[in-house]
Amino acid sequence: MLTNISSLLRACAQKSGAAAAVSVRSYSDFTTQATFEIKKCDLHKLDEAPATEVVMTREEGLKYYHIMQTIRRMELKADQLYKQKIIRGFCHLYDGQEACAVGIEASINMSDHLITAYRAHGYTYTRGGTVKKIMAELTGRRGGIAKGKGGSMHMYCKNFYGGNGIVGAQVPLGAGVALACKYQGNNELCVCLYGDGAANQGQIFETYNMASLWKLPVIFICENNRYGMGTSVERAAASTDYYKRGEFIPGLRVDGMDVLCVREATRFAAEHCRSGKGPILMELQTYRYHGHSMSDPGISYRTREEIQEVRSKSDPISLLKDRLLSNNMASVEELKVIDVEVRKEIEDAAQFATTDPEPPLDELCNHMFSNNPPVEVRGTNPWAKLKSVS
Repeated sequence: MLTNISSLLRACAQKSGAAAAVSVRSYSDFTTQATFEIKKCDLHKLDEAPATEVVMTREEGLKYYHIMQTIRRMELKADQLYKQKIIRGFCHLYDGQEACAVGIEASINMSDHLITAYRAHGYTYTRGGTVKKIMAELTGRRGGIAKGKGGSMHMYCKNFYGGNGIVGAQVPLGAGVALACKYQGNNELCVCLYGDGAANQGQIFETYNMASLWKLPVIFICENNRYGMGTSVERAAASTDYYKRGEFIPGLRVDGMDVLCVREATRFAAEHCRSGKGPILMELQTYRYHGHSMSDPGISYRTREEIQEVRSKSDPISLLKDRLLSNNMASVEELKVIDVEVRKEIEDAAQFATTDPEPPLDELCNHMFSNNPPVEVRGTNPWAKLKSVS
């Protein structure tokens, strides 16, 4: 997604009049890496803990910044298109939680597996999807990542099993993927994400039990953004220590607004799984800036002041930006150039998503199976019956 920083900067400077005036410093002018102190995790049934003194390179920092800005701008554009009634139906946005997705992906492999709930746009991007295809899927166009037939909650990539519209249903599915990993002996794992609202679901506890019995290589991650739909965690759960919910499964609670905290905790959890110790549970303490979905203004159960306080003190992108600047790992101008490039990518994707044609009706029942059999297969094409009757 961001492979050559210097090339990107020069390309941006050529495209943008504002960026053209920026003098791009050479790579040697910057600190190539720096060491950072991060918050200590809360632990449950663990004798060891993730590192609290970590190294981040300049390339890593700029990569994280680029991906988080892309997710943020993509979600803000989705918000705009929804309000213009170009995006319809369900739409759950991820802005505010970008450090979770980026930190997790920084510590696992693309050959590992991931499944999440319905707030899935960010993970679709980090798993290899393009902004263009994601935006087109949101508008129901043929060029969408699920060919316009999945929408906000149902996007897929290789080793990414999408979002799930049934609360908590992705958790047993993720455990099934982890069972396949163990059965095949490929040293892969599955990251299985759910929210604080789903954490009270019975099927999650059933899955904990099976995963622990069979020592499955699965990382259960609760993205605790403090509100399940419109209800605060304190009103919904007798215990808000979600990282202890596995009881017999070790767990850790992490600052989900800090990409380095998430990265180190996930790295620790992945090593735990790959060493054959079985499942581990992570709670990421994060925050969503939008409401539960676009139909929720998000301010009837929390105040605007609360949202603004989180934005001003704990924003994941601002935190990373401050680290890069204060340690001479990047310049303000350099980050602005990345911002320009991201905005252009988002605008180009939105243009495509509003002009690409919708999928034709005769494709409605295609792609129901991975080997794509003919639509005449029993029960997969109701339109064929209508044609024969007419």
